[in-house]
Amino acid sequence: MLSTTLPQLVIITKTATISALKFTRLASLKRAAMHNCSLLPDPAVYQPDTLDLNTDAKAADYWFDCFRNLATKFAKVAEKSQALVDNTAGQRAEQFREAYIQKLEEHQRNIPQNSGKVVLGTSELLNINETMLRRYGFTDPWLSQKKLENASAVANLKERLKELDSLQDQDARWTELVRGVLAGNMFDWGAQAIANILEQNSSFGLHSALDSIEERPWLLDNLDNWLQRLKGPPHKCAVVFVDNSGVDVVLGVLPFARELLKRGTKVILCANSEPALNDVTSRELEALLDECAPECEVIAEAWKSRRLLVYANGQSGPCLDMRTLPPELCDAIAANETDLLVIEGMGRALHTNLNARFGCETLKLAVIKNRWLAKYLGGEAMFAVICKFEPAAS
Repeated sequence: MLSTTLPQLVIITKTATISALKFTRLASLKRAAMHNCSLLPDPAVYQPDTLDLNTDAKAADYWFDCFRNLATKFAKVAEKSQALVDNTAGQRAEQFREAYIQKLEEHQRNIPQNSGKVVLGTSELLNINETMLRRYGFTDPWLSQKKLENASAVANLKERLKELDSLQDQDARWTELVRGVLAGNMFDWGAQAIANILEQNSSFGLHSALDSIEERPWLLDNLDNWLQRLKGPPHKCAVVFVDNSGVDVVLGVLPFARELLKRGTKVILCANSEPALNDVTSRELEALLDECAPECEVIAEAWKSRRLLVYANGQSGPCLDMRTLPPELCDAIAANETDLLVIEGMGRALHTNLNARFGCETLKLAVIKNRWLAKYLGGEAMFAVICKFEPAAS
C-alpha cells in the first residue's frame, strides 16, 4: 500500500466531502422537485416497493441478514478501489461497514412501531448502502470493473448482432433478444451468487449466461403475449430503464433497442444519475453509444439523428422510484408520446415496480439471482426469470 502525504489527504478529504455534498443535494432536489411522470395513472397510489419488510417478518429476517453479510463484501470492494492511492481506504471502508450495519439494525429495531404505518422495502436498504459509501468517500467503487467489462462487451457487439440477424423468423429473433436481455442481467456484481461465478470463472460470458438462465416456461412468463404484440403496429416511443454495465447494457439491452429502432420506434435509454454497484450511469452510457455506433449502422444513424436518446433517471441507487424522475425526462416521456415502458433488472423490475401498473404497455425483465427470493416467489430454479408484459392500465 502506498503512503499518502498530507496534501494528498487534504485533496482526498475535500473530494469525499464534495461527493457527499453533491449526493445530499441530489437527494434533496429529488424530494423537492417531485415531477409527475405521465406513465403513472395515479401517482398518489403508486407504490414501487414489492415487499414491505415492516409487515413481512420472514422477508425482513432474510434481507437484513443478507445485507449485513454483504456489507463486508462491499467494504472490501470499496477499499480495493482506492487502496493504491490512499492509505486511509481500509479505515474508511471499515467505518462504512460499521455505519451501514448500524443503520440496518436501527431500521430492524423500528419495525414493531412502523408496521402498517410506512413501507420499508429492500430499495431503502440498497439506497442506504450507496449513501454510506459516499459518506466515507467511496463514490464509485466498481468503476474499474465497469470499464473492463464495457470494453470487452463493445468488442463483442458486432458478432452478437450477426448472430441475431441470422435468425430470419421474427418470433425466434425476438425470443433470443429477450433471452439476451435476461442473460445480460446476470452480470450483476451486487448479487453474491453471480459475484462468486464471475470471480471464479473469467471466461463466463453472454453465452454461458444464456445456458444458465431458467428454461421456459419461466417463473413469470408473458413472452408469448409480447411476441403477439409485436405482430401489431410499432410503438411510437419506448422508454427503457437499464441496469448493469458491460454485457448487460451492451450485448443485452442495446440489441433489443436496435430491433425496436428497426421497427421505427424511437428509443429513450434511462440510466442512473449517480453510480450504484456496477450499474451504468447516463454519462457512461452516452460514451458507450459513441463507441458502439461504429459497430452498427442502425445504432449509428439513430444516435446521430436522436431517434436514440439517453437520459439520467434521477436515481442514485439500484432501484427505481417513478415519482422521482427528473423533470426533463418526464417532459421527454410525454413529448414523445411514449407507449412502451421497458424496465430491466432485479432492482428496478423486481425489488421495485413488479406489481406497479403504468399508463402504457410495459415489459418487465429480470433474472432472480437469489435462491431465497426465487423460492419466495414460487420458483425453484436458481436463476428464475421474470418476463412480465402488461397492457396499459386504464
